[in-house]
Amino acid sequence: MWKESILKLLKLDGLVANLTGYVETRVELLKLEIREEIAKAIARMTVLVLVMATISLFILFFSVSVALLIGEYLGFFEGFLIVSGFYLLVAILVLLMRKSLSDTMEKELLKKLKK
Repeated sequence: MWKESILKLLKLDGLVANLTGYVETRVELLKLEIREEIAKAIARMTVLVLVMATISLFILFFSVSVALLIGEYLGFFEGFLIVSGFYLLVAILVLLMRKSLSDTMEKELLKKLKK
């Protein structure tokens, strides 16, 4: 009561009401922007998962095809051993380079998040 009478006396009650409305509007706008960003992130992640799944299937079927092709010339099991050996070499390279790969990916993600 005391506060309201002082505000009316100084004619600040309208200013306080406007300021309160402004803050409430900004909070609602922030909520909407956060929802929009979350929706964009989910959409991007969904597309990324679909692309990765498709690429994984391609690699799987391509690997089996190459193993069968090599198997025609060298023997069935040898074809699969050669292809699996290739993937073992790739895994070892990734393991050896994990620190630099991790640092590079971290820098790129930070760049994208700053945008």
